[in-house]
Amino acid sequence: MRRSLYTKFILGYIVFGLLGFLTVAFISSRLTYDFLLSRTSENLYNEASLMADTYTEIFNSYGDIESNVSSQIDIIAEYLDAYIWVADDSGLIVLDSNSGSFNGVTIPDFNPASGQGLYTTGNFGGMFTSDMLTVSAPLISGYTTTGYILIHKSINSIMAASDSFINIIYISAAIIFLLSLIIIPVFTFTVYIPLKKITDGANEYAKGNLSYKIDMDNKHDEMGYLAQTLNYMAGELNNLEKYQKDFIANVSHDFRSPLTSIKGYLEAILDGTIPPELTEKYIGRVISETERLTKLTQGMLTLNSLDSKGFLSRSVFDINAVIKDVCTSFEGVCNKRGISFDLTFAEEKEQVFADLSKIQQVLYNLVDNAIKFSHDNSVIYIQVTIRQRKTFVSVKDTGIGIPKDSIKKIWDRFYKSDSSRGKDKKGTGLGLAIVKEIIQSHGEQIDVVSTEKVGTEFIFSLPCADETY
Repeated sequence: MRRSLYTKFILGYIVFGLLGFLTVAFISSRLTYDFLLSRTSENLYNEASLMADTYTEIFNSYGDIESNVSSQIDIIAEYLDAYIWVADDSGLIVLDSNSGSFNGVTIPDFNPASGQGLYTTGNFGGMFTSDMLTVSAPLISGYTTTGYILIHKSINSIMAASDSFINIIYISAAIIFLLSLIIIPVFTFTVYIPLKKITDGANEYAKGNLSYKIDMDNKHDEMGYLAQTLNYMAGELNNLEKYQKDFIANVSHDFRSPLTSIKGYLEAILDGTIPPELTEKYIGRVISETERLTKLTQGMLTLNSLDSKGFLSRSVFDINAVIKDVCTSFEGVCNKRGISFDLTFAEEKEQVFADLSKIQQVLYNLVDNAIKFSHDNSVIYIQVTIRQRKTFVSVKDTGIGIPKDSIKKIWDRFYKSDSSRGKDKKGTGLGLAIVKEIIQSHGEQIDVVSTEKVGTEFIFSLPCADETY
């Protein structure tokens, strides 16, 4: 049978309370009784010793001790709630506070030194019908013991006093236990209810309902933090699920289109639909579509390596020289469209510490984008500045720009804005995603500023190379 945490806690707390109560009752009753017995015997012995010091001279001088001290002994006995005997050294009782009922009686096997410590317990050789606590003090005259003062107190009276103390302890323990029950509602509202909400949320997530939200915004303790963490995790998983669906849809679309074209061209060549004189032209298109597939695959592999925190092979190099080399690689297409570069460098050489091959890829993708979306006979501006030991690279075009509602989406994989599709028919939608992953893997940032029909500027930072590199 499955029991909830709440049930286990309540049962455990009740068992703990009962065991604690029984333990306190057993230990305190024994300790209280032993304490009262010891304290009572000590007080009685002190009283007996005082009486012995007081009455020794009278006993030895007058002999008739009963007439001289009997009334005083009775008063003391009544005050102590005890029996007081005066006996000679042979055990003959010469004075009894109990109406003299034991006067003239000899104590059997009298040996006051036989007790352990200050007192003895028992029925005193059968002289009492119940157990008594007995203490004795000698009457000494001239270094000789002439008699004894014996005080007997009922053990039942000591036990009654002990029970009174125990009752107080029981009542106090019961009150403390009842007051401690406040921990149950505290536990219920601070632990159990929040934990149940978290458990319900986890069950919903297990069922696939990642849009479920654990409502504990008003709690600022560990439970609240756990709920917020789970809500964040569910949101990220939900976004990941959406991203995966979009990813599969985009991959399927971007792979299916060139594959369909390749298949169609090849079938047309085989069945003669395309005349022999046009075969070379359409084979060229097949090669072009194949190159597009290759580029798409390489982009996906690059992103995968960056996602898995691929190793950065950092080195010191001149970013100005890299920019010049990248611009040179686009010389052919720029000449055809009349596009030129305006390069502005803060220094003749600017050394940075980064992964050379990956930064080349970043610049290539950004310049390639700038060319695609620039108008013919326009200028692309590339600028390098230095601020606070950081090198900032800006790539700016005067092309079609990016719609405002697409600015945040351009970093998503496979995303292409509607206005860019006509210009970027061979693009994979992975270029800017790769750029952002590379820059962030260096621990740096990249930003974009764009106005539709005016142009776009990308700015990213790199760490300057220290003299120690």
